[in-house]
Amino acid sequence: MRSQRSSPALATDSQTEDLSVWILLLSPSGIVESVQTVGQRALPPALTASWVGRSLGEIVSFADAQALGRALSTLATRHEIVSLPGRCPLGSQSIDVQWMLQPLLGPGGDLFRIAATGYLANSFGLSGRPWLRGNVALETSPADCTQLQTYSPRLNQITRNVRWTLDLEIIRQQTVEGLGDLFNVDRCLVFSCSTAPNLAPEAATVAAEYLRSEDLPFWQGQVWPLAETPCLSAAAQSSVAVVPPRQPADPSSVAVATRYQNTINGFIVLQDRPDRPWTDIELNLLTDLADQVGTAIAHATLFSDSHAMAIKLQQANASLMEKQREFQEARRQAEEARRQAEEASRLKSEFLANTSHELRTPLNGMIGFLKLVLDGMADDPAEQEEFIEEAHKSAIHLLQLINDVLDIAKIEAGKMQIEMGPVGLRELLADLENFMRPQAEQKGLSFEILLPATRDDITINGNYQRLLQVFMNLMSNAIKFTHEGGVTISAEVKPQKVERQGKTWPGLVKISVADTGIGVSLEKQDRLFQSFSQVDGDRTRQYGGTGLGLAISQRLVEAMGGVVQFISMGEGLGSTVTFTAPLYQEPVVIDKEPVYPAK
Repeated sequence: MRSQRSSPALATDSQTEDLSVWILLLSPSGIVESVQTVGQRALPPALTASWVGRSLGEIVSFADAQALGRALSTLATRHEIVSLPGRCPLGSQSIDVQWMLQPLLGPGGDLFRIAATGYLANSFGLSGRPWLRGNVALETSPADCTQLQTYSPRLNQITRNVRWTLDLEIIRQQTVEGLGDLFNVDRCLVFSCSTAPNLAPEAATVAAEYLRSEDLPFWQGQVWPLAETPCLSAAAQSSVAVVPPRQPADPSSVAVATRYQNTINGFIVLQDRPDRPWTDIELNLLTDLADQVGTAIAHATLFSDSHAMAIKLQQANASLMEKQREFQEARRQAEEARRQAEEASRLKSEFLANTSHELRTPLNGMIGFLKLVLDGMADDPAEQEEFIEEAHKSAIHLLQLINDVLDIAKIEAGKMQIEMGPVGLRELLADLENFMRPQAEQKGLSFEILLPATRDDITINGNYQRLLQVFMNLMSNAIKFTHEGGVTISAEVKPQKVERQGKTWPGLVKISVADTGIGVSLEKQDRLFQSFSQVDGDRTRQYGGTGLGLAISQRLVEAMGGVVQFISMGEGLGSTVTFTAPLYQEPVVIDKEPVYPAK
């Protein structure tokens, strides 16, 4: 290996007697691999051993936090010697050391190692503050060795505890409990603070506390301004542990700042009885531990910030995903609304076409029959009366169509008003039979009305005309779509209380209109109760009608507090329409099974 150039002389012959040199071998990334001292002020082996494996930036406090990084970059790229002034902790004091960093190049011309030479000319260094302990102890006494052997294993355990976790609370609590127990002090405090790089914080907060006695006051959570707290202020200005000035009766205290990359992130303060002395070994060990705690706090803070950022990113991602789902759902709903609007437009167009045909048919019939009468085409009065009867039937049919259109228009607009009251079911079905039996018999269909056996009439709560309209619509459909078999109307009393519009009704009547007609396929049944909708156009052209009967019936039944259901197992299997109505009063049922013909 070779070096590019020799190091310039930093001392004259007259200075060499007091000159001490520390020679460190560094890796290209600045990690200390070995330490050797030359001169009268040799370093203690315990101290130099603690430097190995650590970054030079952790051992030496440079004036500029980025100075070492720039120096390493210069050594790696330009292979030039770099001179850096720095302050190095020694005992309980910091001293000035001038560092010369010389590149050691390998056979290929790449940076292989770095020779870091520190020149110590003034052992009292940069800090002359009265509360710093005076002399630098470079020699280790037997008592110090004993104390070092006692403290080191337990300090190593504390270091492992704080370095093996990323939980800030655990790090601080392990530190106060470990140091309080190790040094057997009355109180140990760990402060948290935040500050900009290379600046002292304005205040610190007690984040963790150890108390030897429960009689001592509890300080955790207190905020201490540095301007009003000499121990914290002194620790912020020193790279090592300091013993601040105090009154004789005050507790004996020691304070040290925890740092990471020359940025203070906390303080450690120990307090004990007033006559407690602090040895250089204790101060050195506390300084070393503060470095480890500062690094652990920085890593835990970074992890906590990263974890919080990850949570925020997850929340933001979840929010974005939710917004995307909402957007997709809104888009789907908009597409569905557009499809429904188009379908409604198509159905209304088809309805208008069908309705215009339905209206013209009875109207043409009226005009035709009346024209025959007016033109004297009737052969006799009987035939003339027959023509007038047919014209009247066409007029009635036309009126029913117009009423259906007006009813659905009122229902769609929410202006349908229904007056409710007691309605006798037997009387209602008797009127229905008078209207519909001739139509059923004309097609050769059977027509039955079956009611449960009761001592009194079954009375329901509803509107007579609207209930009759529902029955007429259902019966008209049943007869229209049934070619053989018949239609059966049955009723069943369900004595279960019903709440409607703030009133309790004693039960329900379930009425069924069943036929043996053409039925409806399962996939088309959802269109049966839609306004302006029929199952298919072919069926409309074959059977006629506006497609409003079931829709009107459903709206009327629901307005009177009931529910309509359609049941069909498929085409050719008949169909059953059921609806319910509240009981006005509960009848006395003789026998639920079987049912009896209405009388």
